[in-house]
Amino acid sequence: MMTRVLVSFIAALLVAGTAARAQDDDTLRIVMVTHGAAGVGFWAKVKEGADAAAEATGVELVYRAPESFDLDRMAELVNEAAAEAPDGLIVSIPNADALAGPIRTAVDAGIPVISINSGFDVGRSLGALLHVGQSEYEAGRVAGEAMRDSAGTHALCLNHELGNVALDLRCKGFIDGFAGSVEVMPVSVEPEETLSALAERLESEDRIDVILALSATSAGEPAIAAVKALEEGRTVNVGTFDVTDTVLAEVAAGAASFAVDQQPFLQGYFPVQFLVVLNRRGVVPVANVSTGPRLIDAEQARRLLDMAGAEAEPAGEAAESN
Repeated sequence: MMTRVLVSFIAALLVAGTAARAQDDDTLRIVMVTHGAAGVGFWAKVKEGADAAAEATGVELVYRAPESFDLDRMAELVNEAAAEAPDGLIVSIPNADALAGPIRTAVDAGIPVISINSGFDVGRSLGALLHVGQSEYEAGRVAGEAMRDSAGTHALCLNHELGNVALDLRCKGFIDGFAGSVEVMPVSVEPEETLSALAERLESEDRIDVILALSATSAGEPAIAAVKALEEGRTVNVGTFDVTDTVLAEVAAGAASFAVDQQPFLQGYFPVQFLVVLNRRGVVPVANVSTGPRLIDAEQARRLLDMAGAEAEPAGEAAESN
C-alpha cells in the first residue's frame, strides 16, 4: 500500500515540477536550515539533492547552517527563517529541546515544515508534516547487531558532536544491538585529532575489538587508518555511519566491515519536492519517509564504486596527506 502511495506521489512530483517551471512569475521560496554546513562532505550531498530538486521545479532554495555545530545559532537561523515567511521550511533537529520553540513558531505562522536527517522520532510532535531520514536508534541497533555477529566483545562508539541527541540515539541503539561492552568515546570533528586520540587509546587498551564511528569523515576514515596501523595479528572491526569514496574502497577491500548509508542526496531532494507539491497541488505524504539505514557491505561497496567509476585514496594515506 505504502509503495503504491509513494509511486503515485512521485508521479505528482513530476507534474508539479513541470507546472512550477512554467510559473516563473510566482516562484516559491524554500529555506533549509541544518546543523551541518554545506561545505562538509555529508551535508554537501544533502545540499546537492536540494539544489537538484529546486532546479527541477523552478523554486528558490536558501540553505543556511552554523559554521560549526552550535544549537543556539541554529535556533536563531530557524527564527530568522520563520520571520521571512517562506513557502516552506526544511530543518534538521539534532536537539528537540533547543529547537522546539523556533520550529513551533514557524508552524504557528502557517509555514509548512518538513524535518530531515535528525529528528525522525520527534519532528511530527513539533508540528513538522513529516520527516525524511532514518530512525537513528534503529540505525545504531542494526550496526550493533552486525558487529555482534562478528563476535566482537569490547566496542567504542565514537561521538564527534556531544549534545547532538541523534548521535546519542545511534550509540544507544548500537549498545542495545551489540549486547557487549560499549564505551562512548568523544572525539574531535577534526580527523587528525581523532586519529591521534584513537591510536593512543588502541595502544593502551588491547581488549577493544570493535569500533563504530558516527561520521565517515570525522571518525570513520581516521578509525580505519588507526586500525590499519596496528601491529600485525590484531583484529579490530570498524563500521561507520555515512559514505565517502574512501570508506567504500576500504569496505570493498575488507579493511572496514560496513558503512551505514542514510542516502543524504534523498534527504535534500525529497523535502523540496514535497513542499513544491504541497504548494502547487495541496498534497503531501502522511508518514515519515525512510532513506535509511542501508548497510553497505563489501559486495555492495564494490558495486557502488564501479557505478561511480571512483578511485579512492586508502584511509591511512589520506590521513597522512592532511
